[in-house]
Amino acid sequence: MQAIAENLFTDEQPPRLIGGQSKASGRIVFPCPEGDEFEPVALSREGTLWSYTIQRFRPKSPPYQGPEAFEPFSVAYVELPGQVIVEARLTDVAFEDIAIGMKLEFAPMPFEKSTGETVLVPAFRPAAMAEAA
Repeated sequence: MQAIAENLFTDEQPPRLIGGQSKASGRIVFPCPEGDEFEPVALSREGTLWSYTIQRFRPKSPPYQGPEAFEPFSVAYVELPGQVIVEARLTDVAFEDIAIGMKLEFAPMPFEKSTGETVLVPAFRPAAMAEAA
């Protein structure tokens, strides 16, 4: 299964997000911008929940490309220590169990587009899930 966008994840297993590091300042951003000012850098697989929200209604189309039958989902800002804060989905955790500061691990998840095509999107799950697997 392919990522929702090119150059989003590394090819290694397990994959990592690909950020961009400014050649001039060293600052890291996500995703990696095209051009000569940034070079790709693999981001940490582990992070901390910085903030989150629950998406309880179907977003406008476009840009939303998901199925017509909508189910609420959690969206997180995950701090990757010393690198950057990224926005991604949360997976494998009930809404009531989400807590700021919880330890997370990168775990891309399938997303079915309105076309029926399934792609991988950036997601994080509780680190305890990785230890149990």
